[in-house]
Amino acid sequence: MELGGDSPSGSVAMIRGVRALVETVLLSARGGQLCFRTVSRRLGAGEHPDACARSLAGPGVGLLHSTSWRYTEGGIVLTYVGLPDPEPAALVAPVRDLPTVRGVDPLTPSPPVVRQADVAAHACRHLAFLRHTDPQVAGTVTQAARVWDLIDMFTPAVAGLLPTKTR
Repeated sequence: MELGGDSPSGSVAMIRGVRALVETVLLSARGGQLCFRTVSRRLGAGEHPDACARSLAGPGVGLLHSTSWRYTEGGIVLTYVGLPDPEPAALVAPVRDLPTVRGVDPLTPSPPVVRQADVAAHACRHLAFLRHTDPQVAGTVTQAARVWDLIDMFTPAVAGLLPTKTR
């Protein structure tokens, strides 16, 4: 498969009958602070989520990575993170190192509320981990060094390994 191909092998574009929204969290460094904005749209019929996320991110993004999914009343949301944000003048919010959101009990893992700030923090923790474990991700660090320096403030671990108030 060519770099940035639209149909990665071993994946299916859509699950019949399931509506999907693709969101791309775009990260940037603004005034010494890690910032984000989120762009999203419905996944088109027959469209691969990677292609949708790439079109949402726009030209100039050096890394695009799938970070999570969640259920909403309208279907599922597939989340990607991209960096650096190719639009330096876009309206953004600061990324905060927020506690991991989770469900109310072990048999209900979906949190009752997921804010965009939670999604952005999760994406940054995910990237902080992958920077040290995934050669493809590590290879993009020099393309957006200021952004990666700010991502380093996040605990580099997958969600299940993060400390919680109950441990």
